[in-house]
Amino acid sequence: MINHRISIGIYIIVGLILLICLRLWQLQLFEGDKYKKLSEDNRLRILKTPAARGIIFDRNGVPLVKNIPFFSVSIIFDSRSYPDVEALSTLLNMDRKELQQKLDRHNSPFIPVKLKQGLDFKEIALIESRKSDFPGIFIETDVSREYLTGRVASHIIGYLGKINPSQLDDPELRHLPAEAFTGQWGAEMLFDKELRGFSGQRIIEVDAMGRELKMFQEKSPIRGKDLKMSIDIAVQKAAEEAFGGKSGALVAVKPDSGEILALVSLPSFDPNAFSRGISSKEWNSLMTDRKKPMLNRAIQSQYPPGSIFKLITAIAALEEGVIDPNTKINCTGALHYGRWSFGCWKKGGHGAVDMHRAIVESCDVYFYELGKRLGIDRIHKYALLFGLGSETGIEFMPVKERKGLIPNVQWKKEKINQPWYLGDTFISAIGQGFVSTTPIQAAMMTAAFANGGYVYKPVLTMGNKEPIRKINLKPETIRIIREAFSGVVNEPNGTAQSSRSSIIKIAGKTGTAQVVGKGKKATGEKAQDHAWFIAYAPDDEPEIAVSVFVEHGGSGGAVAAPIAKKVIEAYFKKNGDSITKKYKESPD
Repeated sequence: MINHRISIGIYIIVGLILLICLRLWQLQLFEGDKYKKLSEDNRLRILKTPAARGIIFDRNGVPLVKNIPFFSVSIIFDSRSYPDVEALSTLLNMDRKELQQKLDRHNSPFIPVKLKQGLDFKEIALIESRKSDFPGIFIETDVSREYLTGRVASHIIGYLGKINPSQLDDPELRHLPAEAFTGQWGAEMLFDKELRGFSGQRIIEVDAMGRELKMFQEKSPIRGKDLKMSIDIAVQKAAEEAFGGKSGALVAVKPDSGEILALVSLPSFDPNAFSRGISSKEWNSLMTDRKKPMLNRAIQSQYPPGSIFKLITAIAALEEGVIDPNTKINCTGALHYGRWSFGCWKKGGHGAVDMHRAIVESCDVYFYELGKRLGIDRIHKYALLFGLGSETGIEFMPVKERKGLIPNVQWKKEKINQPWYLGDTFISAIGQGFVSTTPIQAAMMTAAFANGGYVYKPVLTMGNKEPIRKINLKPETIRIIREAFSGVVNEPNGTAQSSRSSIIKIAGKTGTAQVVGKGKKATGEKAQDHAWFIAYAPDDEPEIAVSVFVEHGGSGGAVAAPIAKKVIEAYFKKNGDSITKKYKESPD
């Protein structure tokens, strides 16, 4: 009985051995190539480790952005493990032709091919569940942005985007992956090198299923530096809200440093669309939008300044001594010159006005006469001193700053091949005709009025800045202009009474720039005049200077001035409690 049991046990053992031998024979003879390939498919993989991007803050330490993960799916393969394109396109919900093109560009068995970006968690879960069907496929994590203020300040903060073809040869970007996100607009682009830090790198061995086997080398990423900008996001928000959906621009600066407190260009765009990986359809929609949301009107657009330019004409007249500020000129509603008539905005005329009243009530006829006495070349000289007709020097990638235009006799001869006429001088003296400026130039000009003649370069970061130059004006000129500036807002007949504030004393100048020339016909919004207002506050010790431009807004006093008031009040409510108390207690 015992021997029988031993015999059965021996038979079972021998049978198991035979089965094992049979299996080994099968694996070696029939499936040897398969498993040899799998064994050889253990390979090295070079992975970039993204660096955390520096955070952008406003001047008060309020974060404007935050880093968020951005998921992509990549694959690594060689000629022996070429993926099933049809099945892969179904898994990723991608166009087969687009996927094939990406795979065909693959040129290294060690560097992954990025197949699709911007995955959501549902897509990630699906890919992870099918990894065994597609050897070499894996999920990569990159760093993208969430812009916490949405469309607010989008032109000044900018956005991240993929490296574009024109940047591929940039030596500063060569160490980055081909489809990495970098700054493409505004501060994100201007300070991209500091913000992005340095990517890390991992060299690992993985098996055919993509499982990590061994770490060969690891280099840790270096976090980007944080950036503190000069803008005050509370002032920026107040400015954008104050436009009430109108198109235009606003620039607010510190008169004693050139620091930008707010820079508005409306309409704007949503930078979060770019951080998610904007589609061609979305991009084309932005580019073909008639309202031009990607145009930075504060820097890239130039317009006739209208009556805000009268201050330049007044300063030139005072400095050149062509008129006594107390001398009165009679305004009957128009100046007649030959067969031409140059009208004043007030049809019945202002009567006899001196310089102070002419500025406060914006009398056109008075400034026609100043222009006649000065001549265009002297007006041109003082406009250039205040920075008009040339770039302010602001660094604002990738936007190219417009120069504006301050004409003179030589310019008209060279560009139009015509002589300069006295009629040209009349309309130039009130900021019309060939004269044009940008909102940022108007803001820096206003800052120079506020600080006594110092011209600064506008900057996006904080810190004490040295002026570019000092305009040597007579103290009497500064006093006269400053008093008239205050009168525009605070006197009964001033054109900007709508900007008078109960918490801070504002000084300013309105401007209404004609869009449609005399004798020309136009209808609708495009026929409306442009509205300007420049201001600073408080009027005795200015801390903020503002230029407001409302495209086809109409009257500067009715439309642009109230916007400036809201911005200035927002600044002092937040930053100037002691000053607002002082003016609340003042009998004025």
